[in-house]
Amino acid sequence: MAKLSIRIAPDPVLKARAEPVAGVDARITRLMDDMLETMYEAPGVGLAAPQVGVLERVIVVDIAGKDEPAQPLCLANPEVVWVSDEKHTYNEGCLSFPDQYADVTRPAQCRVRYLDRSGAPQEVEAAGLLATCLQHEIDHLDGILFTDHISPLKRNIIMRKLTKWKKSQAA
Repeated sequence: MAKLSIRIAPDPVLKARAEPVAGVDARITRLMDDMLETMYEAPGVGLAAPQVGVLERVIVVDIAGKDEPAQPLCLANPEVVWVSDEKHTYNEGCLSFPDQYADVTRPAQCRVRYLDRSGAPQEVEAAGLLATCLQHEIDHLDGILFTDHISPLKRNIIMRKLTKWKKSQAA
């Protein structure tokens, strides 16, 4: 496995739409493994392929707590097929926006159809943090960032903070 480089906003690849994968093969499972390693090291609870510069519809998620065994979920071509009317607001962050957070309101539950690591079609129904993570990562595949769900004022504040963060990293 290899740790991948995470793209930091406003990298244009983060706003691009990812292409579906033809199927889950050795290259895609390797990408999933590399993405998991990158996500765990960051650390984070989700990562989409565009965040590592790959414009393919692949995401990885693991919401297990620090003292719990890992429960990685690897999804190729994920699509939200149902969302609840009930909404939930969660303070979201993103590995492409280091140390930046904002309250984002999304459906409280969702159902996602995808291909698993073996290429078999699956569905998962999710609530709470898992639902939020899945929706956040699937948004990445469509070039939608969590900052697109907040007010322009809050988005501008986050982008200014991110610019300062980038300058401090370069120094």
